[in-house]
Amino acid sequence: MASKSVNIISLGCSKNLVDSERVMQQLRLSGWDVKFESDDPASVVLINTCGFIADAKEESVDTILQALEAKKKGKYGKVIVFGCLTQRYRVALKTELPEVDGIFGVDELPDILARLSTPYDHKNHFQRYQTTPSHYAYLKISEGCNRRCAFCIIPSIRGNLTSQPVETLVKEAEFLSSNGVKELILIAQDLTAYGKDLRLHDPLVHLIKALERVEGIEWIRLHYAYPARFPDGLIRLMAESEKVLPYLDIPFQHASDPILRKMQRGHTATGDKKLIGKLRSQIPGLALRTTLITGFPGETPKDFLLLKEFVEEMRFERLGIFTYSEEEGTPAAGMQDDVPEEVKAARAAEIMAIQETISLENNTGLIGKEITVIIDREEQEMMAGRTQHDSPEVDQEVYISDPGSCKPGDIIQLKVTDAGNFELYGCPA
Repeated sequence: MASKSVNIISLGCSKNLVDSERVMQQLRLSGWDVKFESDDPASVVLINTCGFIADAKEESVDTILQALEAKKKGKYGKVIVFGCLTQRYRVALKTELPEVDGIFGVDELPDILARLSTPYDHKNHFQRYQTTPSHYAYLKISEGCNRRCAFCIIPSIRGNLTSQPVETLVKEAEFLSSNGVKELILIAQDLTAYGKDLRLHDPLVHLIKALERVEGIEWIRLHYAYPARFPDGLIRLMAESEKVLPYLDIPFQHASDPILRKMQRGHTATGDKKLIGKLRSQIPGLALRTTLITGFPGETPKDFLLLKEFVEEMRFERLGIFTYSEEEGTPAAGMQDDVPEEVKAARAAEIMAIQETISLENNTGLIGKEITVIIDREEQEMMAGRTQHDSPEVDQEVYISDPGSCKPGDIIQLKVTDAGNFELYGCPA
């Protein structure tokens, strides 16, 4: 194997992926042979871990153990781990896994590079080695969170809100655009809190307007907005902008006020319904995505009924649901986890059954109509893509027959010919 070869394995969310891409680019700039989640031997394997929920922690530990076993067999020279899991359990991991050659937390890129005898290129700190398809990329606009939701460990891992300066994010967007990116997906732990530490007026709007001016960027998508005190300026911008997509991801989490209070969310079901009505009335063609939690401690059948009614009434275009799992170190960990696992799962399945019906009705209503689609990849003899209302990995896809000369990255008009619960079918208009 080459003496400066590295394989990066990135676990967890898209925010983690951005961190991995920054590490990869710094190594590439210093002459390393960089590969992403490859099966090839390498002198170093770098594992970016996730420590958010039990399943993610288990996956991270399993991945580390597999890498250590591969190291014994000569596939890797060194195993280095970093990220959320190691930030949270650094001491325990050092004790339990002494064979690991380096353990780093979050935001320790210069230290990781120093461990690899590689200088940190401050001049090009905004650059990334893109692992997503060339036409879209995630743009992490802030780190950490000032909110203290009872079920969430992220503030303990990532710290308080730290917004990236507008000029840095514009440089990053320009770099991504120069590599072919057309769609920027803005992500943060709390998107609508962006810039509260920068002392800017209407900071998120200020940032988005700056990103709109980046040549080559055609779509801007917004993820992880918070429902409390939603900024009116953002609503106006979304209504008027030609680049900001009519898509908004707002994790409401629940619709029972007693549960929302126990979750320490700081918003109410009544306020949420008013916000949804306002957004739908002022932003033409808006698609709302949300995530919900079933089985939070103390969730009664009445609480769950309110959640069901909320989903039926609000008719979200996109929805994901999770069952509650206790996370040590959070306020909720001190509550009695009194909803049986089978009840949590049954409730989640019931919500998704409602959502399947809503989604199929929405999709069927598009048959015969023309929609705008970005093509993501070839899929056997077809192409697969997404509408303006769909984000990669989490939302539905469009399958395009008779694509002709269309290629990944193209934005086309598509005539919808058929629909399923969570997919559309069509051909170029």
